[in-house]
Amino acid sequence: MKAVVWTKYGSPDFFELKEVANPVPKADKVLIKVHAASINSWDWELMRGVPFVNRLMAGLLKPSKITILGCDIAGRVEGVGEDVKQLQPGDEVFGDLSGCGWGGFAEYVCARENALALKPASMTYEQAAAVPQAGLLALQGLRQGQLQSGQKVLINGASGGVGTFAVQLAKSFGAEVTGVCSAGKMDMVRSLGADHVIDYKQEDFTKNGQCYDLILDVKGYHSIFDYKRALGPKGIYVMVGGASALIFRVLFLGSWISMTESKKMSLLLHKANRGLEIMIELHESGKIVPVIDRNYPLSEVAEAMRYFGGGNAKGKVVITLEPNGNI
Repeated sequence: MKAVVWTKYGSPDFFELKEVANPVPKADKVLIKVHAASINSWDWELMRGVPFVNRLMAGLLKPSKITILGCDIAGRVEGVGEDVKQLQPGDEVFGDLSGCGWGGFAEYVCARENALALKPASMTYEQAAAVPQAGLLALQGLRQGQLQSGQKVLINGASGGVGTFAVQLAKSFGAEVTGVCSAGKMDMVRSLGADHVIDYKQEDFTKNGQCYDLILDVKGYHSIFDYKRALGPKGIYVMVGGASALIFRVLFLGSWISMTESKKMSLLLHKANRGLEIMIELHESGKIVPVIDRNYPLSEVAEAMRYFGGGNAKGKVVITLEPNGNI
């Protein structure tokens, strides 16, 4: 099969489209013919090898434990191991493979049965591949923030993969939503239902005097005390992504603030695939639609990663493998 193999940390220059052996499913795994995969921030961070903790998962000096990136996939089951009970050849599936080896930037991949859900007919393969990690980070973050109807919610980083899901989810739950993004993406964020949109280059939402019941932070770059100031009296801050230094401040200072004040500050610990059934229901009811900026063939994964890393994407960047085998 053809796969995009990753050989060194640093940049997409170290991706190579190669012919490799087809994976063989173990007893508890299924073999999937990949029809689409999407790029997430975790792919980008692993590729760069920063923060360094990612190398504990992929290999200290070079990628060795994970050599094919891509955790969010959608495709068709081609074969099953003897212990697989729920899936069978021909089933259309999607899921996040970050807990079972990655490998989505390839024509075939093996995964555990519990990392997959049946793809609804209402979703294209591209839409399904866009959902698992970004959609569930948004859903789990809003749940951790105890979102309630009528609350004021701010989403910092509203135009990316996680942010576009978060805006739609928060609106579907009855919140008043403020999205923070760059000027060129403001119209798109409004089209998703945001009540207010802030250009982060023109206005600092932590200093404009507005307070929010929940801040979902996808692009953490402010001081933890700035975020605290922007919270209402019983407001909740949830960090989903951002600067490594802020992660440690939220873990330690945020815990102290949460114990000593009425405001709560926490880091989201992503749980792969938990909540996919909710995303399916919301998609089928028309309340969420994956936002896909660009599609690239498997042969252009390196270019797709460069585009993603440039920060220009509105929503998701998807890799599409045609059913007829074209790449």
